[in-house]
Amino acid sequence: MASSSTSLSKIIPANDPTTILPVFHPSVPSTLHFPSKPHLANKPHPAGDCKRTRISSKTRVSFISSFFTKNNDSKTIKDELLEAIVPLDKGADANPEDQQRIDQLTRKLEAVNPTKEPLKSDLLNGKWELIYTTSKSILQTERPKFLRSRVNYQAINLDTLRAQNMETWPFFNQVTADLLPKNSREVSVKFDYFKILGLIPVKAPERTQYGSLYITYLDEDFRVSRGDKGNLFILRMVDRSYIHSYTVPS
Repeated sequence: MASSSTSLSKIIPANDPTTILPVFHPSVPSTLHFPSKPHLANKPHPAGDCKRTRISSKTRVSFISSFFTKNNDSKTIKDELLEAIVPLDKGADANPEDQQRIDQLTRKLEAVNPTKEPLKSDLLNGKWELIYTTSKSILQTERPKFLRSRVNYQAINLDTLRAQNMETWPFFNQVTADLLPKNSREVSVKFDYFKILGLIPVKAPERTQYGSLYITYLDEDFRVSRGDKGNLFILRMVDRSYIHSYTVPS
């Protein structure tokens, strides 16, 4: 939820009122050259060659089949998960049975995670909407419903390793943080400033400055994270082009 010059992508939702919810593949021109061979008409292939060809073909078919099966599995699970989340008001109305059901579906989704090193992935960049969490402080369940934030967003800027959490109506509070990667899946978060009503910067108290997050699922439009206090965060991408550029007050 200090900046580094490395372009490690990362992101982090934390388990407190200010949760902050990071693979490039360079294209390398081929330098391989395959010399032409004389046409061997009607010449039988050695048995070993035929065997190798059959194995190679099976391997390709197996890989393609596995790829599409995995994609279909994740789509089916995401659809089921979203259907279960919709009536729960981001988790505020979830009872223990609902929470268990969401957790079970989430673990199924995590098992088919397509992004093995999420903190190196530019898929984290942009603006995300929190659609479910078990964090009571973020859900604000101690407040009357009309005083709870209607929508919660999290913006990630991979170039600066910065994150920003944003509440909407009625208070529009915000919090900013530095992202400090620990490995390819876990990131520490150092909160620095709150913005009261989205306008007034206030330095984060020491007790709320640090948190950590494990990113357990990431694709182009869906993200799952688990916090160091055991809370679950599920988010969906809403604006890939959004760039958070808020700087720390001098």
